[in-house]
Amino acid sequence: MFRVGVIGTGHLGRFHTRVYSELPNCELVGVFDTDSDRASAVAGEYGTRAVPGMNELIGQVDAVSIAVPTTAHCEVGMACLDAGVHVLIEKPIASTVEQARALVAKAREKNLRMQVGHIERFNQATRAALTVLRDPKFVEAHRLGVFVPRGTDVAVVLDLMIHDIDLILSAVRSPVVRIEAVGVAVLSPNIDIANARLTFEDGCVANVTASRVSRDRVRKIRFFQADAYVSVDTMAPAVEVIRRKDVPHELLLKIASGEVEGGLENIVEMERPTMDGADALELELAAFVSAVEEGSRPVVDGEDGLKALEVALEIMRQIGLQNAA
Repeated sequence: MFRVGVIGTGHLGRFHTRVYSELPNCELVGVFDTDSDRASAVAGEYGTRAVPGMNELIGQVDAVSIAVPTTAHCEVGMACLDAGVHVLIEKPIASTVEQARALVAKAREKNLRMQVGHIERFNQATRAALTVLRDPKFVEAHRLGVFVPRGTDVAVVLDLMIHDIDLILSAVRSPVVRIEAVGVAVLSPNIDIANARLTFEDGCVANVTASRVSRDRVRKIRFFQADAYVSVDTMAPAVEVIRRKDVPHELLLKIASGEVEGGLENIVEMERPTMDGADALELELAAFVSAVEEGSRPVVDGEDGLKALEVALEIMRQIGLQNAA
């Protein structure tokens, strides 16, 4: 039986605890939180125990989920890796690039699996879309949310936008060569609305917007490639794939000029991939457990988390430069 634990029993840690308690091949050894009352409440809810010390928990498990504040990711992650424990670290991987690199290096040195909690990779709409994406040339993402105090200790770039940064990097797979960004603080001390334009070495351009002070929640990302337009709504969830039919170029010109009658249906066809209904967090944690047991590369490994953080922090730097101008 695979022994697991959860460090941090706040909003996300509670969900991790629930899923681990339900995975058939896992033994949920316990949870730890600096808030012992909260840890006891979560432990009681999911039939495990609140361990009084982090090191005590680390000494009893094969792997842990780390769902503590981002500022503590490196310290807690290093303690787990040094003890030979595999880790799933919630996003972002760390507060700084240096910390992220240190975690990646330690996991490599210890030959341990480290997965980063970019859960949108496991969203059923995202998974369906990734099967049809081929060399996108333009991407447009909107991730908007209503204001809630939770998460405002970091800028919206690290809270929300980083999800789409990771998705875009996983789909484009080309180095980012230029970043332009703007952002403003509205209701919190940190950036609440941000927009970034990413230019990739292969010519792809991504326009990414994130807000946590919007009236409605929106989770949409659109990919444009030579043979298709792929629209993804991770909240619905839904995917639409619009492809150009294999028609002669001459016919396209005649339809466009009106010489030949015909509408859009004569030129394109639409597909709506079926969603499988799987829960993203369950898939994410099951994939982590599988990677540890098989010794395979996690779906979202430390290198992926590092790349997303590098882009996010450069966006933050560009916003700082713009606001200082």
